[in-house]
Amino acid sequence: MRLWQNALTAIVLSLVAGAALAAGDMGEVKKQAVNIPAIVMFLAFVAGTLGITYWAAQRTKTAKDFYSAGGGITGFQNGLAIAGDYMSAASFLGISGLVFINGYDGLIYSVGWLVGWPIIMFLMAEQLRNLGKYTYADVVSYRFQRVPMRTMAATGSLVVVVLYLIGQMVGAGKLIQVLFGLDYIYAVTIVGVLIILYVTFGGMLATTWVQIIKACLLLGGATFIAFGALHVATEGSWSPEALFRKATEIHAKKDALMRPGVLVTSPIEAISLGLALMFGTAGLPHILMRFFTVPNATEARKSVFYATGFIGYFYILTFLIGFGAIVLLMPETSGYMVTDPKTGALALKGGQNMAAVQLASAVGGNLLLGFISAVAFATILAVVSGLTLAGASAISHDLYANVWAHGNVDEQQEVRVSKMATVVLGIIAILLGIAFEQQNVAYLVGLTFAVAASANFPILIMSIYYGKMTTKGALLGGWLGLVTSTLFVILGPTVWTDVLKFGAAIFPFKNPALFSMIIAFVGIWLGSIMDNSEQGKRECESFEAQDVRCQTGIGAEGAASH
Repeated sequence: MRLWQNALTAIVLSLVAGAALAAGDMGEVKKQAVNIPAIVMFLAFVAGTLGITYWAAQRTKTAKDFYSAGGGITGFQNGLAIAGDYMSAASFLGISGLVFINGYDGLIYSVGWLVGWPIIMFLMAEQLRNLGKYTYADVVSYRFQRVPMRTMAATGSLVVVVLYLIGQMVGAGKLIQVLFGLDYIYAVTIVGVLIILYVTFGGMLATTWVQIIKACLLLGGATFIAFGALHVATEGSWSPEALFRKATEIHAKKDALMRPGVLVTSPIEAISLGLALMFGTAGLPHILMRFFTVPNATEARKSVFYATGFIGYFYILTFLIGFGAIVLLMPETSGYMVTDPKTGALALKGGQNMAAVQLASAVGGNLLLGFISAVAFATILAVVSGLTLAGASAISHDLYANVWAHGNVDEQQEVRVSKMATVVLGIIAILLGIAFEQQNVAYLVGLTFAVAASANFPILIMSIYYGKMTTKGALLGGWLGLVTSTLFVILGPTVWTDVLKFGAAIFPFKNPALFSMIIAFVGIWLGSIMDNSEQGKRECESFEAQDVRCQTGIGAEGAASH
């Protein structure tokens, strides 16, 4: 079980931000006897998705096909794909583990991530679809100077993509290493090659269907575990109330198990973490890209509606899984608790992040354990595909086509550049995955969401709704948000103290979004009102025409013209 602990803890550490998962390095994972059911299911998934990639490659002829699946994905399909892109292995393993240890308060991440979706649905989805073409940089450069705005937007996108990729690649490499008994380097290389194949040949169409299949697998597996545990734990009564009552009787925290405010005790940290999770979601480039795959703005809003439903249901399942694990795994007689050699206290085999996996074993035996292991890998594969495509699009569409070539580029050449960028990003992901094998990369996700919330989200939302914003204001606020969010994380307790071991942190808070977001918005406002140039005045005057198209969709046919 030590090997499973290392592999799956690596996944959680690579994705879930915050104090509960931020401490400790990833230990070395050694090879072990392979999990046959997991390998069979894993190979079936890979074979199926490679078949989809071949099918998609026959239908990917133009830039619109490659970047946005031809705009032919329905709202329901896109909703499932968004959910597949967003529901991570860390959400599944990490949140259920947090609930197992902290009870109700373990849902703090679920709430933060979920609350971001109504913001996207009501304030951004239709507007993105009406103004954009392939990437969110199309939107933020709509009425502003193209070269500096696209450069900044593409930089923010690439920072988020690379930070996210590191953690995902480490988690995937650890998991494959355990399933196949391969050396870590070979495991990471396999993952990288699969991603390059999916994105290079299948583009957005293949990526979309990989995400849809993964969403169905994860929702199905989590449903089976959650309701299986509910049935067993309540002796067939299916009563959540009975489950919670039993959990409070068994758990050391007793009544405190059902109270909030235990996991994040500082109000400032709680607010800052919530802002990062909420608005970081609305600034993730691989999520924003999905709104250009639907035929119109109505389908864009529908897709967010469906995605919110699927994601909300998924988080309810993780809550049930956490409490089911308390009832079925925590008693000493369960066989799943061992004595921690460091503290002498009883602890779950493999650590708290193994709660969902151990519960799968308790409810469905080795077969369900193998299925969940394969699903965990499918989860990472789907997310990395979306990330890689978003990064390649930022390079080819934003930087190459619109910055370096100033819009004078052949469509097929742009797609070729995107495919080359995919290969390069895949190689970089492999190398970074190998380089960060032994590092605690939990802080990277804190930085990812902080950057997305501080650099990408402010310029995106302000470009849509703030008529007085100018290029100078956007550049000042955007770069300030990017730099301060990065700097505060490095100088904060998670990196300065826990990772670099430099002693007391210079910046006292682990979650910097509250401060870096304010700096970004103030920078946008201040830079805009101080801009008295003729260019700035013209940009403000053109807001009305943009707003009409933004809210009505008039003129937003297929590809937006700039």
